[in-house]
Amino acid sequence: MKPLLPFRVAALLAALAGAATAQQAPSTDSAAQPAPAGPKAKGAEGAEMADGEVRKVDRETGKITLRHGPIKSLDMPPMTMVFQVADRKLLDQLKAGDKVRFAATQEGGAYTVQTIEPVR
Repeated sequence: MKPLLPFRVAALLAALAGAATAQQAPSTDSAAQPAPAGPKAKGAEGAEMADGEVRKVDRETGKITLRHGPIKSLDMPPMTMVFQVADRKLLDQLKAGDKVRFAATQEGGAYTVQTIEPVR
């Protein structure tokens, strides 16, 4: 009796070849394809304004600590956290205790304040 191994290998290769040729080529029509799922990264134009309170301003490192409400565009619940700022000049007129409205984005894992304005 001959071993069946060569037959099984040939059958497996034939099945794999059939499955590979059955796949469709990807469509080049980007409108027909859904957006990939994953962390929401928004550009400055897509960021919504959120309410917050300045806890700390670190002009030297270009960072600000904010206690903020929900940030819907980032799927972020209310919390206190440190943000980078897109432009250190944004920090010039801010101090701890100021109520603010701000827009932040996520870029490669870092959260960055793009715009910020005191609430009067």
